[in-house]
Amino acid sequence: MADDKAFTGSIPKIYETYLVPLLFEDYAADLVTRVAARAPTRMLEVAAGTGVVTRAMAKGLPASTVIVATDLNPAMLEQAAAIGTSRPVEFKPADAMQLPFPDQSFDAIVCQFGVMFFPDRAKAIAEMRRVLRPGGALIFNVWDRIEENEFAAATEAGLAKFFPDDPPRFLSRAPYGYFDHAAIAADVAAGDFTATPTLETLALRSRARLASDPAVGYCQGSPLRGEIESRGALEHGTDAATAEIHKRFGGGPLDTKIQAIVVTVER
Repeated sequence: MADDKAFTGSIPKIYETYLVPLLFEDYAADLVTRVAARAPTRMLEVAAGTGVVTRAMAKGLPASTVIVATDLNPAMLEQAAAIGTSRPVEFKPADAMQLPFPDQSFDAIVCQFGVMFFPDRAKAIAEMRRVLRPGGALIFNVWDRIEENEFAAATEAGLAKFFPDDPPRFLSRAPYGYFDHAAIAADVAAGDFTATPTLETLALRSRARLASDPAVGYCQGSPLRGEIESRGALEHGTDAATAEIHKRFGGGPLDTKIQAIVVTVER
């Protein structure tokens, strides 16, 4: 659905405030560790969002490494630029389907939790391969199934109780809907990579102060917001998600499982 990619309005700020510390910081550190081992001189990030990986790369890669961070949504990059980085980084709006760079421009490419949103994943992967130099690597991560991600599963369950006749399914459909290893490997192959990708399951912990934090993050800081607002109950829907999270994990502090798949493939 087109709205699955709509990170607009107040979403970027809420996303950065709630979801980045809950979900993305530790996986960003993991990606940067993997990239740093390859000592790239020119680094591209696709679907940079509000810049959590970008900031980690700016700190974790040598000052001589050129970093270019792109995203389809200018509002997300504006939030990233407003937060800033520890050294200069180029922020550039770009569609993953048509990357505005010459062939073989980068030594490594990262994409954190973005591939599942691409309307044509094989085409986007082929574009990333096109701008990757021979011997370079594409490293991306995607969420595992929603059942392995406890805050997300509780949020969706709470909303299903509140909207029993028409439950919002953005989470299981989009961010947590691209986890089949065979399908991922097939898309990488269809994206013109001839090397066999490695797929690693990586479980981490997500910690929140209050049950409301993940509920607000998911319900108001992601495109799930549009599905709830279309039902005319953003605040009540958020409250329903909070109640389910509280029921499962307590009021806070909370400590739950999150799980992703990390994919690495060389050109």
